[in-house]
Amino acid sequence: MRATTTFTIDATHPSLAGHFPGAPIVPGVLLLDETVRAVERSQERAPSRWTIGAAKFVKPVRPGESVTLEHEPLPNGSVRFALSSAGRAVAHGVLRPAPQAAAQAPAAAQRAPPPERTTPPRTSAAHWVRERERGSATLFSIMVYLSLRLGRPVARCLLYGIAAYFFISAPTVRRHGREYLRRVLGRRPTARDSFRQVFAFASTLLDRLYLLKERFELFAITTEGEPLMRAAVERGSGAFLLGAHLGSFEIMSAVGRHQPGLKVAMAMYEDTASKLSVLSRAGNPAQAPEIIPLGRMEAMLRIRDCLDAGGFVGMLADRTIGDAPAQRVSFLGSPALIPSGPMRAAAALRRPVYFMTGLYRGANRYHVVFRQVADFSALTRGEREARIEEAIRRYAALLEEYCRSDPYNWFNFYDFWHAAAAVPGRGGHG
Repeated sequence: MRATTTFTIDATHPSLAGHFPGAPIVPGVLLLDETVRAVERSQERAPSRWTIGAAKFVKPVRPGESVTLEHEPLPNGSVRFALSSAGRAVAHGVLRPAPQAAAQAPAAAQRAPPPERTTPPRTSAAHWVRERERGSATLFSIMVYLSLRLGRPVARCLLYGIAAYFFISAPTVRRHGREYLRRVLGRRPTARDSFRQVFAFASTLLDRLYLLKERFELFAITTEGEPLMRAAVERGSGAFLLGAHLGSFEIMSAVGRHQPGLKVAMAMYEDTASKLSVLSRAGNPAQAPEIIPLGRMEAMLRIRDCLDAGGFVGMLADRTIGDAPAQRVSFLGSPALIPSGPMRAAAALRRPVYFMTGLYRGANRYHVVFRQVADFSALTRGEREARIEEAIRRYAALLEEYCRSDPYNWFNFYDFWHAAAAVPGRGGHG
């Protein structure tokens, strides 16, 4: 049953401070927060946790503007909503109950099939998010314990057995890894190629622990673009660091020790964030990066606050979720979809964007890359879309460049190209 309510965001609301000077606009996260409150009131539900299945904003809302919310429950426990003002659409999307909330839903709703999908997925990662990352917090805890007790040389020896087990017991990982290696190597990959990729992945996970323990002396690190990073820190205006599932993002901490005042917050999905927290507790909690869980209502506000404080926000931008907007690009010789959400966030917040990765080159060697992708600091409305598209192509080109130079460093173990073939045209733009 569809329900309707109306609300207004007053000009004195604290979230409007600085958003934006001279032309205040109600943040999208605040509209979503009001939507959740209205949904819970209408369903007489206790406050719960929700994730954003999809959300598209089509018109800005000014303070004091009356907003009409229409929403209706779906058979699978989700809620479809639409916001409008003065008869014009403002936003629409779907709220999904978090897993623990969904478990409490009525049994009939649990049995009801989800609504059929009428459009193909808009991103190449529409399916990976339904599969939990391999491993568990318990296994991570065991690895942490053994690694700290035995030291890195012995842990590296044990790592061969762990990588071999993972290699044998994960046929899907091997299949998707071989498809990537075939494209990047330009030949049919051997079993040795596949194992080398898996072992590189395991090595970066092990080294993450020692980096969090600030054991930087264990590593031989070379850098590319460090003066660019130093200049960005000195400006103090905040910036986005877009990485990928390529090498080690955590090696940034070793480079950052030379940069007083450098602060990095990581925006990531909750399952990954929970595993990182296990390692962070074993390291120095005071030096661990702030984690911003994506999919929560307050995520964008926390990202903005970090940037306003002159910090960096790191995101791995080669995966996304569900129906999030994406752009079709050429990647390793075939069409692929790259999520456009991170670049759109940078454009909305008018910040520079840098590509960053730490390439693992065997033993204890890493090569850290820091290169500029785009600068949205001075952006006019008319050029926004073209600048975003150009920046996404630039990001994809840099990702391909370093995949080719260090082919065993890409750890996206899923079918990265499948959705691009299913989506007509260039891909979605939200």
